[in-house]
Amino acid sequence: MANIKLLVVAGGGSGAGANGTAPGTYPDAGGGGAGGYNYVASQTVTAGTYTITVGAGGAAVTATVTQGNNGNNSSIVQGTGTTTTQTATAGGGGAINAAGKNGGSGGGGSNGSGGGTGSQGSNGGTGAADAAGAGGGGSSAVGANGSGNTGGNGGAGTSNSITGSAVTYAGGGGGGAITTKGSGGAGGGGAGADSGASNAVAGTANTGGGGGGGVTTTVSAENDGAAGGSGVVICAFLTSEFTHTGGDSTGTNGSETWVQFNSSGTLTLTAAASGIKTVNGLAIASVKTVNDLAIASVGTINGLS
Repeated sequence: MANIKLLVVAGGGSGAGANGTAPGTYPDAGGGGAGGYNYVASQTVTAGTYTITVGAGGAAVTATVTQGNNGNNSSIVQGTGTTTTQTATAGGGGAINAAGKNGGSGGGGSNGSGGGTGSQGSNGGTGAADAAGAGGGGSSAVGANGSGNTGGNGGAGTSNSITGSAVTYAGGGGGGAITTKGSGGAGGGGAGADSGASNAVAGTANTGGGGGGGVTTTVSAENDGAAGGSGVVICAFLTSEFTHTGGDSTGTNGSETWVQFNSSGTLTLTAAASGIKTVNGLAIASVKTVNDLAIASVGTINGLS
């Protein structure tokens, strides 16, 4: 057995779709919550095959007055699927004229209703009464409330350096608003829509970011709630302990090898072949026999044989 590092991020929720009527006649939509963020600094594993599932983001909403969709879970499962090593829970969809959906991080609420509850992140914000939508929760911060005609910003995600480079994951989606859209949270969250200016923005792929919420307007594309971003699974292990197959990208960071899955697949870990054995930093002599006589192959220690 050995210990590895794991980062598992689920797909983010999509923003909700708003009403296709004149601005100000109906509340605006909340942004999607970020996918669940699950980082384990030391996970005990054995050599073998692991099934990797990378959750898709919640699908975009193109029908008016429609709740956002939750994303999908991500996981790493050992062997035949009987043992789940780690899982991240899907982000909650944003809401229209209702409370945000629960999820890894909660979706943003609408029309005075609160945000969804986050199980591996933060809650969504509360939408303004008959006005702007709230931001979806991020892994590190609650989504901001909608206020008047200003949408709530998505909650911030979390920076992680498992690959050796700092990347921020799992930001919430921004709420839709007539005047000032809510911005997406750091970590791939998409911005909300605003009337006559811009459509809602999807969460960034492989960050688990939530999608932005739509706005009440007669421009149909601005009503739409944007899709959540897909998740990601990354593992890192000592190069001296394992070799591997599988993954969409790989690299080294000091003494570690990291493997990233942007889509579902299979990871196989194989115990690395051992080289010269050492005990307290000293080489162990290898011994052979010829005609029952032992012959030692002796290295040097401090220059002495």
